[in-house]
Amino acid sequence: MAMHSNQNYSLKSSNSFNIKASCSRIYFPSSLAELQQLPDLSAGNTSDKFYILGEGSNTLFVESQAPIIIQPKFNGISILEQDDRFVVTVGAAENWHDLVCFCLEQGIYGLENLALIPGSVGAAPVQNIGAYGVEFADFCQEIQWYEFASKTLQSLTKQACRFAYRDSIFKQERYNKGLITQVTFNFPKAWQANLSYAGLDILAKDSTAKQVMAQVIALRSSKLPDPKELPNAGSFFKNPIVNDADFAQLQQKYPKIPHYPQKNGEIKLAAGWLIDQAGLKGFRHGAVGVHQQQALVLVNYGSDLGADIISLAKYIQRKVAAKFSVSLIPEVRMITHKGERSFSSLSDSNPIEDINSIRGNRDD
Repeated sequence: MAMHSNQNYSLKSSNSFNIKASCSRIYFPSSLAELQQLPDLSAGNTSDKFYILGEGSNTLFVESQAPIIIQPKFNGISILEQDDRFVVTVGAAENWHDLVCFCLEQGIYGLENLALIPGSVGAAPVQNIGAYGVEFADFCQEIQWYEFASKTLQSLTKQACRFAYRDSIFKQERYNKGLITQVTFNFPKAWQANLSYAGLDILAKDSTAKQVMAQVIALRSSKLPDPKELPNAGSFFKNPIVNDADFAQLQQKYPKIPHYPQKNGEIKLAAGWLIDQAGLKGFRHGAVGVHQQQALVLVNYGSDLGADIISLAKYIQRKVAAKFSVSLIPEVRMITHKGERSFSSLSDSNPIEDINSIRGNRDD
């Protein structure tokens, strides 16, 4: 059976920013045989002209033309119960939040802190999604990965994936050399609620997983707009990490600066707080803006152009750098017609002038 594919395919409903973009061709492989039918993507001439798309909740199409898109359609969930653990294997195309709900219904606990994160299961390992004190890597056992060059499926252990903060081998050495087809999780039956994070620490120590999930959903919903109602990609920037000396200077000037010490002695800052302190919460420019409740979320009020979001993000980056000497780096992935590009390499075609001259665009 031939693989399902389309030409001149509109991606507007395939990205949560609701940006107008289309690709010359999109492929939907759902088996090893169909993966093996894909055009040769390991060849140097095309390696930068395709993009592997999940649900598009962490993707910004910068231009109206996107590269060739591969959207894997591997589905299914299987559970293997052992004496002390559950081993759960999930197809890459399954929805992440649906998986969290499914596990809880089956009495399998651990993912409740990661409820309501948008996107597919296959995208979760790429940037090692995390929230409320838990990361994807905490429960990963192995990843099944299809390598373009050898046209074979490989199993990668958790260690081989080299997970770090919003990072993995899939963003590094294995970037664009293959795609994830399924994920295997390991959930110990000896479960304890992880209530270490602000907002969850108000719960009773003996809270159930369902109570933790309800609180996570309440917290996320109060801060994050539903992309179906107000297009956005969740947190736009990563929380920046600074060294001890830089942090000491910042804390002297801003005693209330939120900070999270890391194991290696560095300090993680809250990007949302920095943007808020730069006076940009609720800031609006044309048809794009900074969300009123959560400064880390950029929202699209009706623009068709990815370039408008880029201009807003570059403006925020400049304002935060000017005030705190801290560089913000987007978590969202930037896609041009030639494939993914770094934020710093993108030109700002329509730079936003200084805030004081456009106060009238504020929405508060």
